[in-house]
Amino acid sequence: MIVSGKGPSYDTGETGHCQARVDPLAALRAPDDPPWDVYLTGPVFLDIIFTGLDSAPVRGTESWARGMGSSPGGVANMATALARLGLKTSLAAAFGSDHYGEYCWDALEQGEGIDLSPSRTVTGWHSPVTVSMAYEGERTMVSHGHEPPPEEAAPDCPPRARAAVASLVPGKRAPWITQAAREGTRVFADVGWDETGAWDLAGLADLEHCEAFLPNAEEAMRYTGASCPREAAHALTAHVPLAVVTLGADGAYAVDRRTGETAEVPAIAVEALDPTGAGDVFVAGFVTGTLAGWPLADRLAFAGLTAALSVQEFGGSLSAPGWSEIGAWWRKVQSVEGQDPTALRRYGFLADLVPTEQTRPWPLRRAVPTIGFRRSA
Repeated sequence: MIVSGKGPSYDTGETGHCQARVDPLAALRAPDDPPWDVYLTGPVFLDIIFTGLDSAPVRGTESWARGMGSSPGGVANMATALARLGLKTSLAAAFGSDHYGEYCWDALEQGEGIDLSPSRTVTGWHSPVTVSMAYEGERTMVSHGHEPPPEEAAPDCPPRARAAVASLVPGKRAPWITQAAREGTRVFADVGWDETGAWDLAGLADLEHCEAFLPNAEEAMRYTGASCPREAAHALTAHVPLAVVTLGADGAYAVDRRTGETAEVPAIAVEALDPTGAGDVFVAGFVTGTLAGWPLADRLAFAGLTAALSVQEFGGSLSAPGWSEIGAWWRKVQSVEGQDPTALRRYGFLADLVPTEQTRPWPLRRAVPTIGFRRSA
């Protein structure tokens, strides 16, 4: 296992933060490519994150946090992670007509370079909000919001894209998934906790249109009835070509039915400050490696690395790493004494990908931590 100290820190409030411009698909691009690498849709929340709490809030008392941040959340976590890894990302979402909605729109479109042409502002509808309190390596979340009007549903005809990321809902079909798959888009799916308690794979009807399914270990075992996550991954390949099961602190395991290949990569030892959005970052890393045509084990390793870097920072979309953070991590771990050479070789593919410290600085405007500040020209 690679041992990694505190990850490279960056100021999310500065508009001049430098990221290295890396296009992981550069060698594959052609004139007749789809306009977007990845399409996704879902609700965007305003996330307000309190940090530096010594303990959970106690009823009847007032707790003071030593820090806070604000950023777009919900599906914005995934969209931001994809965009920061160099993928051309298009998002369809409803935005409130309040200041929160304006802030989230600007942070995603201007700050992260995400295409919002399929998105829309809903007049008179307020933005969903999540307050996240991080302490002791965990977080407690309180959310509020209302469904947007029915006529504001995601478009059934999504834009052409190499890939799409879909969050499956038990018992519900999303017409856009069928349409995207019919147009040749490779669909990667995750799933949330089944509140119905049914855990019936037949209820995930859109899984038939997906190339890959990425549940966590508990979800995978409940859906398949398997006694261990690896057994569950193999069982899932009866329903989807590629199954990837995240194992928490034990890493991740994947099975590709088409090739018969399996891969397992251990987790990276890090100091986890806030796990918000780590699952989204993992999926973004795996999608990036898949579209780039990397070997299965490299894809797993890269996804796990990006997720590990994200939990070392607070917030969801705020914590998604870019290539500068990935490059800094790679240079750092090679200098740590006593590293396992075999573990280091597992990430050797990064050598040809990450930028040197001075290569092509790119001023990427991050989401500001406090709503209301005006960006300087």
